[in-house]
Amino acid sequence: MKRRLGYAVLLLVAALYIYPFLIQLATAFKTDADATAHPLLPWPQQWSASVFRTLAEQDFPRWAANSVFVSVTITVGRVVFDSLAGYALSRLRFRGRNAVFGAVLAVIAVPSVVLLIPKFLVLNQLGMYDSYTGMIIPLLVDGTGVFIMKQFFDTVPVSVEEAARIDGASPFRTFRSVVLPMSKPALITVTILSFQGSWNELPHYIVSRQDPALNTLTSGVASLVSGELGQGNQFPLKLAAALLMTLPVAIVYFVFSRRFTQGSYEGADK
Repeated sequence: MKRRLGYAVLLLVAALYIYPFLIQLATAFKTDADATAHPLLPWPQQWSASVFRTLAEQDFPRWAANSVFVSVTITVGRVVFDSLAGYALSRLRFRGRNAVFGAVLAVIAVPSVVLLIPKFLVLNQLGMYDSYTGMIIPLLVDGTGVFIMKQFFDTVPVSVEEAARIDGASPFRTFRSVVLPMSKPALITVTILSFQGSWNELPHYIVSRQDPALNTLTSGVASLVSGELGQGNQFPLKLAAALLMTLPVAIVYFVFSRRFTQGSYEGADK
């Protein structure tokens, strides 16, 4: 009886989480009148795909291409630089290491909105404003990713690296050939968080560019629903755009989460 009651509670909680996504999916195929009259109905009374044609006519494919390019570049950069920085803070002994790690933690604690104006001024002074470079470079390293990688490397026994050092491997070779292959869980975590964060980023993309050709999905859709198509509620248009924006993040999560297996270095000392 208790087990059945537990399953019933879990099914209820799952339904509460799934219901908004069903509303999003159904509203994307509703007409404006249907969405206004039945906003919470999880299926359309009148099926319509006109909003998807409207999005295609409003540079939505270009925004999607910009988002893919920027997000993939930022994700690759974060995986590389965050893992290098995390390994350096975990293994290398140098003066001021604790101070550097404390600075990383301090950066994590600072609200990103506080840095928007300084970012704009720096990008403008360096001549990177209104370019892919200005959109990508400030996000290539992430304090949270450095923290995650550093904490994971701290759990790897130092003894697994001793054999490589005895064979004359440099610290970078030891990192690349011995430690990095063992850090799959941390790398996948950083990959998922980095892609999700850069894909959903909006404030930085607003202050780093002005050219409409550089719009990502977040900034493009924000301008779309506030322009001439922003009249009325426009529920189908907004939720269709949100649905298309959600799919890549969901795909990345499910693809990488399936490969998320706890790393094992049992017996690595042998």
